[in-house]
Amino acid sequence: MRQTVLYARVSSKDQEREGYSIPAQLKFLREYAQAHGFEIKRQFVDVETAKCTGRKQFGEMVRFLSETSTCRVILVEKTDRLYRNFRDYVTLEDLGVEIHLPKEGQIISKDAKSQAKLVHGIQLVIARNYIENLRDEVRKGMREKAEQGIYPSRPPLGYCNNKALRTIEVNPDRAPVAQRMFELFATGNYSLRTLRTALIAEFGRAFSTYRIWYLEKLLKNPFYVGRFNWQGKVCEGTHPPLVSKEIFEQVQQVLRGRFRPRKRKYEFAFTGGC
Repeated sequence: MRQTVLYARVSSKDQEREGYSIPAQLKFLREYAQAHGFEIKRQFVDVETAKCTGRKQFGEMVRFLSETSTCRVILVEKTDRLYRNFRDYVTLEDLGVEIHLPKEGQIISKDAKSQAKLVHGIQLVIARNYIENLRDEVRKGMREKAEQGIYPSRPPLGYCNNKALRTIEVNPDRAPVAQRMFELFATGNYSLRTLRTALIAEFGRAFSTYRIWYLEKLLKNPFYVGRFNWQGKVCEGTHPPLVSKEIFEQVQQVLRGRFRPRKRKYEFAFTGGC
């Protein structure tokens, strides 16, 4: 009995709704393997979006096949489930594996006819074009969201995403921490290091995970005054600001070394006798 691996992938939540779900793919491939007398050694699954493009399981599959000489077959529904680019194609071709694409009725191997390889190559180009279009649509959606004043990513300390309403809201537990951070640093009496120490003392050890460079990044973030940068453009956000523009600008001056705290002048009353 010939040994095989199964590979399944979804590239967006939309595809899951359209019947491309992982369970559906694996069920179809298991039935194909049973009907054709294959012994399934491993199965590899990737869930991928245009924003998150890593394919750890694809890499694991390549590693497994390169180390397992007795397993030389991959079962995958169709071309666009397997490849993202020509590098993936070359990687598998160099391994010398046999690829079964049941939904396309193709078996691709080093001994396949040139016409079959040509058709497979055309389908690879189509799959690549689909992925690029998907990325373009995601970028377009994120850009439109930013133009509407909604930050299309994870907000900084003090805010949280409302997934139900698809808005950004103030986090009542963390907002006071962010506000205090600005208030303290705006005095000009703290370095980034001593600011971190003060925040740990006031809000607990949980703040110890915040590195110096990250504190500086937060303090420079215009998100706290209702604006954000997206793709080189400053957008006016719909989220509520946590810090006044005056405090924010004062913090920027401290960071640039242009602010010095005022020294208090004390008047002493002297009494004396002779």
